[in-house]
Amino acid sequence: MLILISDAFAPNLPEKLAPFGETTEDKGRLKDAEIVLVRSKTKCTKEYIDSAPNLKMIIRGGVGLDNIDLEYAGEKGIIVHNTASASAIAVAELAFALMLAVPNHIVAGCASLREGQWIKKELKRTELYGKTLGLVGIGNIGTEVAKRAKAFGMKVLAYRKSGKPSEHAEVRSSLAEVLEESDYISLHTPLTDETKFIINKDTLAQAKDGAVLVNTGRGKCVVEQDVAAALDSGKLRGYAVDVWYSDPPDDSSPILSAPNVVMTPHIGASSKENLFRIGDVIEDKIKEFLENR
Repeated sequence: MLILISDAFAPNLPEKLAPFGETTEDKGRLKDAEIVLVRSKTKCTKEYIDSAPNLKMIIRGGVGLDNIDLEYAGEKGIIVHNTASASAIAVAELAFALMLAVPNHIVAGCASLREGQWIKKELKRTELYGKTLGLVGIGNIGTEVAKRAKAFGMKVLAYRKSGKPSEHAEVRSSLAEVLEESDYISLHTPLTDETKFIINKDTLAQAKDGAVLVNTGRGKCVVEQDVAAALDSGKLRGYAVDVWYSDPPDDSSPILSAPNVVMTPHIGASSKENLFRIGDVIEDKIKEFLENR
């Protein structure tokens, strides 16, 4: 069996998977691969899948599956998995780091010192303690963010359409209720027809004035132009973002030039520890696949 490692994973992954067959990073051997391992960079489109006639399984090292044509993979009998549980801590820690960076002016403070400025009086900090965090989605990652927010003394709300309760947050079935009460809003949903552009001019109008939006979920869960307009008007106090419409973002993205933005280049799942956890999950998925053949 040939396993194609198509994107960047932990360096020990080939050795870990050696008992299952041959591993390769040569994308020219796609046509011979039975299993393909991807992260965000490789797009498993219909054309990609058609180029792999022996493909039996795709494993996405990460949470979302929007870079895989799930419907077509299903038609071809290809099993698709992600490693959702592995990435929860890494993404949650980045989400919280971004949330802390905005009210503490971490980026502005560092940049000003490098430029020889001392702007201590100008940087007015606020605390997370006593503030309300609204989570849009409370799965594995949202739950980890909620735990950290509670430790900081925050009130935690969560939007979940079904209203299913969580021990870590007050769950609301109304997005508007969460947005209008939250000082900080953190996005943790997969990209679906329902969540695509869920944050737009209409939903932003429902948000509390001066809220901070954090997005470590999916770039297209927000309308970038509407977020930029909300930052310009002051409706949003800040936007902290790790995810984009494309990797890297197009130069025309309005977020790149908008005020009060803290941004990172899609590094949420890229912690060293997480890459090793992803490898462990991949090993389990392949072992299960072979046992059930």
